[in-house]
Amino acid sequence: MTDPEAALGGLVQHALAAELGAEFAAADPLIRQSGFADYQSNAAMSLARQLGRAPRDIAAPVAARLADDAAVASAEVSGPGFINITLSDDWIARQSGAQLADPRLGVAAAEPAQRIVVDYSGPNVAKELHAGHLRATVVGDAIARVLAYLGHDVIKAAHLGDWGTPFGMLIEHAIDIGEQETYDELASGEFTAYYQAARAKFDGDPIFADRSRKRVVQLQAGEPDTMRLWQLLVDDSMEYLRTIYARLNVTLTDADMAPESFYNPMLGDVCDELESKGIAVMSDGALCAFPPGFAGRDGKPVPLMLRKSDGGYGYDSTDAAAIRYRLTQLGATRIIYVVGSEQHQHLQMIFELARQAGWLVPPATAEHAVIGLMTGPGGQRLRTRSGEQVKLASLMDEAVERAASVIADRYDDPAERSQIAAAVGIGALKYGDLSVARDSAYVLDFDRLLALTGNTGPYLQYATARIRSIFVRGGLDPAAASGPIAAGTAAERALALQLLGFGRALDDVAAAAEPHKLASFLFELASAFTTFYEQCPVLTAEGETRQSRLALSALTLRVLVTGLELLGIPVPERM
Repeated sequence: MTDPEAALGGLVQHALAAELGAEFAAADPLIRQSGFADYQSNAAMSLARQLGRAPRDIAAPVAARLADDAAVASAEVSGPGFINITLSDDWIARQSGAQLADPRLGVAAAEPAQRIVVDYSGPNVAKELHAGHLRATVVGDAIARVLAYLGHDVIKAAHLGDWGTPFGMLIEHAIDIGEQETYDELASGEFTAYYQAARAKFDGDPIFADRSRKRVVQLQAGEPDTMRLWQLLVDDSMEYLRTIYARLNVTLTDADMAPESFYNPMLGDVCDELESKGIAVMSDGALCAFPPGFAGRDGKPVPLMLRKSDGGYGYDSTDAAAIRYRLTQLGATRIIYVVGSEQHQHLQMIFELARQAGWLVPPATAEHAVIGLMTGPGGQRLRTRSGEQVKLASLMDEAVERAASVIADRYDDPAERSQIAAAVGIGALKYGDLSVARDSAYVLDFDRLLALTGNTGPYLQYATARIRSIFVRGGLDPAAASGPIAAGTAAERALALQLLGFGRALDDVAAAAEPHKLASFLFELASAFTTFYEQCPVLTAEGETRQSRLALSALTLRVLVTGLELLGIPVPERM
């Protein structure tokens, strides 16, 4: 076992059981990192009130038992009853050697593995992704990557908006301008202009609006010519999305699209089921559900409108069908919706509806991984000078252009400079998002994101390049580095101990769907390596010391690269 917290947790539980009785073998050991030792256990403080004893009276014999274990260099009681624990250098060295030899870097597979649906990105047909899509896309992708690495069966689902009322006007606009012009306009990626033109006609031309409404009915009925034009819009939009996702280094594919149209045949059955169970009722001519616990400002219950008075369906019914399908057909045991905070009440109502219907039952869970805003200076939403939302493609362009100016004097080859600029720019943009708590707002500041120092993507990318340069200068292959590893100096020991926390960091990400915890771990690891690099010569060292330091460097490189890949951050070979 290479996870220090898990190892110490087991030792504390064993000591608690020996001192207090077998029933305490499962007590929470409350292991935390400490500024006074490697770790601290607060278990005695937690159990004192339950046992009616002074915390120090519990902590002292537990600490004595811990100190007798070969993994522990010292265990001392401090303050009212904290136990400060320092691991032995030999234990750290042995575990580091085992981590180096392990293809999974000491990361255990999840037990038991779950089938987990991660709903993220939220694209729409005939609409360009804007800056607001960045967070839900890259955060959701990182969550999916980490969960899959841990061995879970992950189903990625981009809830593609490809159905409903707007498609009546979009299809009618295609008929007006002709299929070839429609194809040309959408193939160029000008979705916003196309949508705005259709919208302007819908709002300003009553005849066009009436045609559009009738076209929606034909779409829902599956009229062949209408379906062909609808498919044209979908196909062009998918080509655009493939390009954006590939450039953003996001793993979503066509197979991961969860389009609204897929659920359309299920909507009537969902409504019938909810009505038969007494959950859905008629209200003002519409079929609605009123999940308990949700009221508006007027105190009246807030409805989920499952079927409109005209017989049509909206996103409430589609979301109800989606969660039923994921739970009852896909067999998901966990669903994570990576969506903006403005959807929180809606999703909580959908979850409660699913519980009422008997779809969402333990151990299955559904959660809203809240996404905060990325803003401009002053906390305002990112807008162009004309007031429109900034396109995601434009945001990526700016990131790459700024990165190119930062690294311009480092590369003579234009092709290499362009390739590195793309990796650094996109990496900086994504890491700037992933390094902050997903539910927090943050200000987009390219100067900060592209800095080669501090908690930034370029700093971590540069750290991997620096490690590779050690092996290049030595004419060595990092993959061939082997132990044993020694924790001979404070810098070596700190680096080795940080490396052992990789599996814990991934578990923390998975538990709370919070990728910033992995980003924090990687930044601390890169910082520990910087100290090691400055204080511990590698290539000029001799004998076993040189071998150990090469092994530590190789292990750091593997963990950094793996961690950055799990965040979806590109890692250039050199910088």
